[in-house]
Amino acid sequence: MLPISIIIPCYNAAATLARTLDSCIIQPEAAQIIVVDDGSSDDSIGIVRRYGERDARIGLLQMPVNGGAARARNWAAMHATQPLLAFIDADDEYLPGALAAASGFLEHHPTEASIRLDVEYAGFPAEIVVHPQFETHAATLSNTVPSSLVIRRSVYAAFGGFPMDDFFRRNGGEDGAFSWALRELFGNRRLNDAKRVRMHYHPRIHAERYFRICFGMQAPVQADVEESFRLSGLFVEAAKASIAQLRALSTPASGAA
Repeated sequence: MLPISIIIPCYNAAATLARTLDSCIIQPEAAQIIVVDDGSSDDSIGIVRRYGERDARIGLLQMPVNGGAARARNWAAMHATQPLLAFIDADDEYLPGALAAASGFLEHHPTEASIRLDVEYAGFPAEIVVHPQFETHAATLSNTVPSSLVIRRSVYAAFGGFPMDDFFRRNGGEDGAFSWALRELFGNRRLNDAKRVRMHYHPRIHAERYFRICFGMQAPVQADVEESFRLSGLFVEAAKASIAQLRALSTPASGAA
C-alpha cells in the first residue's frame, strides 16, 4: 500500500477533534497525521499534544493567525512527507478501511491523479435527507468536499494547493474550484461502492446551504454565485497552465553535463 499523510485543519474543534483523530489512527496507511491549528482559542492544541504523546505519527503545526482552512491545508501540505495526501476536517471522520481503499486504488492505477471517497451525511435535518433528490446531490457533493479527497502529493503541489481567495474563506467554494480543476485535467473519480467518510452536521455548515439551494429551500445570492464561478475559473486556468508547463519541460539527455 502507498503511505499517506493526513492533513487536518483545525479551528476551535475541541468538541470533535478526538473523534477525528481516533478515526485516523486506526488507518494503517496513515504514516503521518498533521493537525494544523488555525488560531484556536479552545483546547484543540492540548488534545493534539496528548494524542501525539501516544502516537508518534501525530504532529502539530500552529498558524500564527487564523487564516482559513485552505491556507492551513496548504501550509500543512508543505510539511507532508508521504506520496499521497488525504484531507479531513476536524469534525468529520474516516470509517474503517477508508484509506486502505484509497491507497489500494492509487497503487493499482498509477496513472490516476486522485480518488474520492463516498461520504455519509450524519445528523443532517430531516427535510434534507428525505428529499427525493438527496442521493443525487449527495453524490455530487462527495466529489468536492476535502474530506473525501486522497491525491498524489505531486499533483497537489502542481496545482498550488487550494485557492486562498478571501471570498472563498468567507463563503466556501475553494473545494469546488479544486474539484473542477481535477475533473478538467485528470478526472475526479470516486469509490462509490461503500461510504468511507462521515460528515457530521452542525449549524451553518456549508453542505447544508448547498443542499438547501439545490432543493429550492434557499435562494442563492446571485453576485456570490458569479464571483465563485469567476474565481474558480481563474483557478482552473492557472492549474491547467501549471500542468502544461510541467509537461512541456524537457528531460536532459543521458550523460549531459
